[in-house]
Amino acid sequence: MRKPRDFNTELKALEEKARGLKTRKVQQLGELVIATGADQLSSDELAGALVAIAETKDTSKREAWAKRGVMFFESRSRRTAPASQRNPRGAPAQPGSPQSPASGTGSQ
Repeated sequence: MRKPRDFNTELKALEEKARGLKTRKVQQLGELVIATGADQLSSDELAGALVAIAETKDTSKREAWAKRGVMFFESRSRRTAPASQRNPRGAPAQPGSPQSPASGTGSQ
């Protein structure tokens, strides 16, 4: 005979896992804010910027922001990873293409 499933125990385990994932996501978002220097902004400025980004439907702006994000993470991984583990996304480096933060493509 099979033991009946304890749905309450399974539900509690899933809820605990969901809480852990949410906690990890919140921590990672906080770390990202700090790593990008956005922690220097006021909460109102940061919230306003995030709302504007979330509401943006302009695909060219979103693509430019995404490219900048990739470059941000790649530059961080180059500084911290051994040479054999650099460029984890597998995209070839493009010489002469880095965007400076002052280029303005991500701030409009």
